[in-house]
Parts: sequence; structure tokens; C-alpha cells
Amino acid sequence: MLKASIDLGTNTCLMLMAEVESGYVNKVLGDYASIIRLGEGVDKTRCLQPDAIERTLTCLDEYKKIISKAGILPDDVICVATSQARDAENGREFFAKVAIELGFGFRVISGKDEARLSFKGSLLPGMVPSSHAVVDIGGGSTEFVTANDGRSIDLGSVRFTERYLKSDPVTDKEFNICLAEIDNKLEVLMDWRSSIPSDMQMLAVAGTATTLASWHLRLRAFDAAEVEKVQLTSANLLQMVKDLKRMTVKERCGQVGIDPKRADVLLAGAMIMWRTMEKLHFQTCNISSRGLRYGVLME
Repeated sequence: MLKASIDLGTNTCLMLMAEVESGYVNKVLGDYASIIRLGEGVDKTRCLQPDAIERTLTCLDEYKKIISKAGILPDDVICVATSQARDAENGREFFAKVAIELGFGFRVISGKDEARLSFKGSLLPGMVPSSHAVVDIGGGSTEFVTANDGRSIDLGSVRFTERYLKSDPVTDKEFNICLAEIDNKLEVLMDWRSSIPSDMQMLAVAGTATTLASWHLRLRAFDAAEVEKVQLTSANLLQMVKDLKRMTVKERCGQVGIDPKRADVLLAGAMIMWRTMEKLHFQTCNISSRGLRYGVLME
């Protein structure tokens, strides 16, 4: 059965078209990603900004054209929104506009549901669910989830860049404050980590993780199959953090494997990923290019 899903996050808008049968994605017919930064300024203003809204509407209009060519109606697409929609006071108004103009009916999901669906959709073929902890680093929040328990905290690459990393390149003071705040946020997960096996494997998903893996491989074009072969260590991530810290945003844009539209928030994302490994004592980190958009189709 041909299905489609849209995952509208703080930084990206993702769409998946696939053949789905009995809860499994059998064949991917199209996997699309656009960096629209809908959550720009939401952490400070608690409102979706006009420019961000227009970027998102343009992206969704393009997605509508794609699914129409495939014979899928907008109201048959499973659409979910996450952190920025939970935070924005004008989120309900925005999604009403989307429904009227484009026909997409979005459901704003809770952090708990986001964690559960991200876990379900992130596991790669052959992975044993009980052996992996999925860490989904988003723009506004990060989800930490195993087969039995999930948490969501307001720790994201866009949110923490806007709060703490305002200089270009960032200053030592900004960096150290941001690092301390990341560690402080991660403290609430100590009980979660102690409740799972010490040898649990970390599986990182979403744009920060796939971009860092692409940069690690120096990929000139994104290749999901190659990215999913990558296994990073804390030392790998620390070196990436050091390199990103000394660069300007323009210099990051020139790095092979880094999407220029993600360059400004990548340092914060890398810091979150690095400190997660350090603070929660994960020895290695595998990468998945899948995630929430897969999970909603599978369910």
C-alpha cells in the first residue's frame, strides 16, 4: 500500500513516500528533506515568525505537488509536528492555515509520542530493539528512548544556538556556558541511563547525526547507505566540536559533507551528541538516516 508521511520539526521538514505492508516499510519511493527553520526565534518569542511560516508553506506546497503526481491526496498523508509546534502560541493558527490552503492535517505530537515513534522508525534492518538506545537530536528537543522507556527534553541545536552561541566564531565564554547548560540538561537522564544495560548501543538519528557522519566521510553527496555504516566514538565527536568551534559559519559551509543551511547550528548539535556519549557513558554511536517519518508510517 502506497503511503506518505510528513515530519515537520524545528529545523527541517521531511517527507517519506513508501510502500508499506503489515507495519513494515518495504520500498521507499521518495525521501525528501528541506531545511525550513520553522522554529526560528520560537525559543525567545514563543511564536512562529512570518518568514519561517512562508518558508514552510512553500516547502509543503512542493510536497503537495509531489504526492499529487504519485496519486496520493493531501488528507491521506500522515502529518506530525514536534517541538516548535508544542512551544509556539500561534501554532494552532498556523496549522489551520495549512489545512485550509494545502489540505494537510497536522497532529502536534507529545514528546513521549515523538520518542516512541522515532525509536520505532529509526532501527535499521537486523537491529535488535532491546540492544539499542535511540538519540534523536532535533532543533528544539532531543529524544532518548529504548524499547521500554523514552524521554524528551528541551535540548536542541537551534534552541541552544539561539540561546548561547551568538558570535561568529563563537567565543570561549559562549562555548563554556552552552556546554555547562547541555550537561545540566542531561543530568535528568541519569536514572534513565542507569535503568538500561551498560553495554546498550547508542543509535543517533536526524540531521545533526547524519551531517556529522557525512562530514566524517567527506561525502560530496549524501549517501544514506554509507552514512549508516559509520560508527563514531566520543573522541571523534570531540574533535569535530573543536574544529567547528574555531570555524566561522562561512568556513563550515565550505566543508565537504556539511549542508550550508545547517552550518550555523551544527556546533550546538555536535556538542549535544558528544556530551550525550560522555555523560551517559555510551562507548560507540551508530547512525540511522531514518526516524520519525518512518515510525508514523509503520504504526
